[in-house]
Amino acid sequence: MDMIKKIKGFADLLPPVSNAYAFMEQTATRVFSLYGYDELRLPVLERTELFARGIGEETDVVQKEMYTFPDRKGRSLTLRPEATAGAVRAYIENKLYADAGSVTKLYAYGPMFRYERPQKGRMRQFHQIDVEAFGSSAAILDAEVILMLGHFLTEIGLNKLSFEINSLGCRECRPVYLKTLADFLATLPEDELCEDCRRRKSSNPLRVLDCKVPRCKELTENAPQLSEHCCPDCKDHFAAVLDPVNAAGLTYTINPRLVRGLDYYTRTTFEVVSGDIGSQSSVAGGGRYDGLISALDGPDLPGVGFACGMERLALLLAERIPPKPDFFFVVLDGTGLSTSLELAQSLRRAGLSGVTALEAKSAKSQFRQADKANARFCLILGQSECESRTVTVKNMENGQQETIPMADLADYMNAR
Repeated sequence: MDMIKKIKGFADLLPPVSNAYAFMEQTATRVFSLYGYDELRLPVLERTELFARGIGEETDVVQKEMYTFPDRKGRSLTLRPEATAGAVRAYIENKLYADAGSVTKLYAYGPMFRYERPQKGRMRQFHQIDVEAFGSSAAILDAEVILMLGHFLTEIGLNKLSFEINSLGCRECRPVYLKTLADFLATLPEDELCEDCRRRKSSNPLRVLDCKVPRCKELTENAPQLSEHCCPDCKDHFAAVLDPVNAAGLTYTINPRLVRGLDYYTRTTFEVVSGDIGSQSSVAGGGRYDGLISALDGPDLPGVGFACGMERLALLLAERIPPKPDFFFVVLDGTGLSTSLELAQSLRRAGLSGVTALEAKSAKSQFRQADKANARFCLILGQSECESRTVTVKNMENGQQETIPMADLADYMNAR
């Protein structure tokens, strides 16, 4: 009988990779809370209509990539391919807009699902950190969201990333641009465009500008630019976004071809890219979506947010040294096992991390385990230590040893 294996495009997240995910989630919780965001936990399964209406019927996500199936009552359900539509549904269904004039700030993280060709940094089950702010059209909120994303990326140790920003116009000025763009695309030699662009040029012309196929990029090099067709209000809004971003010293480029892959974006859009992870270079992105809430039968309220791809961030974090445990208890006498556990608990309550021996093996084998765990200190308990209520502390970096009273152990360790 064949061994059952994981599904193609799905991965087991094992240490140390899983530690990187936990680190990102913990850092996101800490950083986002500084800006007034609360956690939202969303279901992974939603009605298909939510994504068809929210993301856009003509997007690649809805057309080709969703895991959709009927339940036992024949209702069409979909594993979530992204988080924003679900967050908007939760915002509307739970009437979080009831406090008029307030801004609702939420973040979430977890698995998403898209049927794509698995490759480096792109899996069929992938993970995102998602941020949404509902209820304000203020440009300064866009700027704060961008700066918060930069703050988070800096906190996880990623400083060599590039921000790209653009404005997609609004519901009033963008249709005029789309007509101009569609007229331009109609002049291109169809047989030289990729299959996706041949379909998109009539159904979703903006996405043609985002194509990564070299020939398509070459053919659209002189396409009309959105910035030249934005209305005065959109131009003022974009300038008001960039002013505080500039004042904060965030480095970015304006990318007129940055359109994102989902239909709901309006005005501000942005991406963070890396040159160190291959073709899937985008590690985070987002923007404003002022018509999405009303499109899903909610009030006509604006929103802005972003998502980070955790698989791609994890690739960039691969070189980070995993955190060392502070201590490893080496127990040389079986009578010391209970004492080591008691002491370990007191050290953990004092904020120190570490492990204890589960049985009194030879000192050599336990020191080998401590080396493997990369522990900073070995705490040695033999018969003499147990009788004298002391612990021998060995610094694993320099080999120095000291004998410390058990009662002083937490203070001693924290001081180091």
